[in-house]
Amino acid sequence: MPKIEVSKVAEILQKHKVAPAVLRQILEEINLATQPDPGDDIKPPPLKKQWVILVSDPSGEMPDTDLTGWVLQVPEDASVKSVGERTLKAAYGFNASRKGRMLPVNTIGEAFESVPARYFKETELWVKTKTPVQVLRTDNELPVD
Repeated sequence: MPKIEVSKVAEILQKHKVAPAVLRQILEEINLATQPDPGDDIKPPPLKKQWVILVSDPSGEMPDTDLTGWVLQVPEDASVKSVGERTLKAAYGFNASRKGRMLPVNTIGEAFESVPARYFKETELWVKTKTPVQVLRTDNELPVD
């Protein structure tokens, strides 16, 4: 539907010699109708999401027990085996700080939960989940019907 400005509507109505009182009433109703409803701005709350690590296990070597882990990022050219070393550097850096001397971290889980991101950023490690998430395994096959 084409949109038209209220002033253009007023000109057309004046051109057809509509009474000023009726013209004013019509324009007031048009202005009220074109204003957005205050209830339209309310958005539904965002859907809460959970992070999951999906591991490909086509040979079935992983155990069927529940596993948990953290979602991390390292630079593309870095080895993923360096994650442990990078975590230790960040934790030791934090433990050497004033706050770390008062509340030192003793485990990897505590490090991911308590150490500020700046210590991980210095070691080029980005923690995407501070709390561990469930790890699921798949055989990496789609069933063919």
